[in-house]
Parts: sequence; structure tokens; C-alpha cells
Amino acid sequence: MNLDAENKTNTHKVVRIRHLTKSTFVLQLERKGFSFIPGQCVNIGLTDKAVNREYSTYSGKDDDKLEFLVKAIEGGTVSPILQKLKKGDKVSLDGSYGLFLIKKPEDKKQKYIFVGTGTGIAPFHSFVTSYPGLDYLMLHGVRNKNEQYDKEDYGKGRYLACVSKEGGGNFQGRVTDYLRANKKLLNKKTLYYLCGNSEMINEVYDILREAGISGTNIITEVFF
Repeated sequence: MNLDAENKTNTHKVVRIRHLTKSTFVLQLERKGFSFIPGQCVNIGLTDKAVNREYSTYSGKDDDKLEFLVKAIEGGTVSPILQKLKKGDKVSLDGSYGLFLIKKPEDKKQKYIFVGTGTGIAPFHSFVTSYPGLDYLMLHGVRNKNEQYDKEDYGKGRYLACVSKEGGGNFQGRVTDYLRANKKLLNKKTLYYLCGNSEMINEVYDILREAGISGTNIITEVFF
């Protein structure tokens, strides 16, 4: 399903900036009928500048507001400005697009393992809030314990934080360390969705393939 034709580039008002850490925040915008499939991306632009950046949807498909999980990058062109926006300010949206999708969310027998680093958890948050019946495990790799973004939104026992720089998570180390230590989790019938930095994705992909997981069961979305 291609929603590009439904969503023309237009402006949306900021409803709220919800700060999660010093640099990471949730940008909440008025919906205005904007359509997307969970997992798709949207270009968010500054109305007074000819520049935009791509962000995955964070909100559920039926939510009355649009949400995007954003990390302000020091020296960045767009994200630091987005972080300073106030209620009523406007941004431009262009999209939605992308194929990082759950193809059969109605299939309650299908199992999923989601692996994300940092703000790469965004499309998974959209998945689980849009499709409450999913049978999934969310593996979230972060550096610090305060980066377990909205972990309470995931089902009990379904969110597992791998914190690499300190304690305070479910596992101390990277998601790749966790997967190597828990290969019993890897089942050939499970679907694996990987989102975040390219180094993690490449390493997890290799771990999965070494465990006999078919490449057709591994879906990736590279953030950086």
C-alpha cells in the first residue's frame, strides 16, 4: 500500500515536545488526517529552511497525534532546532514511505524478535502500539540506563534493555553480546527485524545467519 499520494507535503503544528533525556525527545504533532503504515518513514522539514530529515513513525496508526522519536545531534542542521520548538510552531511533513513493515499483523501465531539501538526503537514502538496482539521480544541496545525510552509501553516481559556502559538494564553489554549468550532464543520460524546503526545490523545479521536463520526472515532498516 503506497500512501504517498494521500499525504501531500503540508504543515503540521507542534502539540508538545516530550523530553526523555538531555538530547532525546518525542516530537508530537497534530495528525490532520496524515496516513502511514507502522514502520514507515516521514521527512520532517523546517518551514523557514529548505532542509528536512527522515524519521520513522513512533506513534500508533490510530493515535490522534503523530509522534516521532528524535535525538538532537550536536551540530546538526535539523534535530537541535526541532528540540527547541514550542507548542504551535509548524513543521512540514512529506511521506509516508518505506517497506519496513509487518506484513501480516493479524497472524497471532507468528513470533517476532525486534532488535534496535538507540532511537532505532522508533518503528518497533509504532508496531506494538498499532498491533496489540503481536507476539514479540524487544531487544533494545543503549549506552546508558536512562535511554530505555518509554519501556513501560511494551508488554510485561517483552522489553529487554542491553545497557553497554553501566548497569541498570536487563543485561549489561550490547545486544550482540546478549544474542551470542542466548542463542536458544533463535528459532528458524521467527521473523527478525533489525533497526539502528549499520554496525549493529551487520553483526546481528551474521549472528542470525550463523544460527541457520534464513535471510528472508531478517528485515533491516539502517538509521546511520
